[in-house]
Amino acid sequence: MTAFTINGRKVDVAAEPDTPLLWVIREHLKLTGTKFGCGIALCGACTVHVDGAPVRSCQTLLQDVAGSQVTTIEGLSADASHPLQQAWIAEQVPQCGYCQSGQIMQAAALLASNPQPTREEIVEHMDGNICRCGTYGRIISAIERAAQEA
Repeated sequence: MTAFTINGRKVDVAAEPDTPLLWVIREHLKLTGTKFGCGIALCGACTVHVDGAPVRSCQTLLQDVAGSQVTTIEGLSADASHPLQQAWIAEQVPQCGYCQSGQIMQAAALLASNPQPTREEIVEHMDGNICRCGTYGRIISAIERAAQEA
């Protein structure tokens, strides 16, 4: 059993210590907002926070989060009222929407450490989170909006 806290709830998970956190989240804990994208930590669809830092859950092992605080898109806000979630809607960011939970979690980490980022800082921080639909301009606009409204 591996114990950690996810979205404010303490859990004990019976899985092999080398199980990727992504599969623990989706299969064991049934939180399906975190998506599988590439499986090799290149696309960012699986981004979650571990102790406040964004990580790629497809390459983070269960043993690495023992005793940690994990936050998924479901834990960002219970009612989608987080400024980023509201900005995502206002800016009409998603097309297919598949990458969006990872994009939002990456952006949330940025705003937690830098509440008023410049456009260049946003682009640099979000580099590596891939959107197959190419809505990067709207993603940047949503982050700028959330920073202004927070």
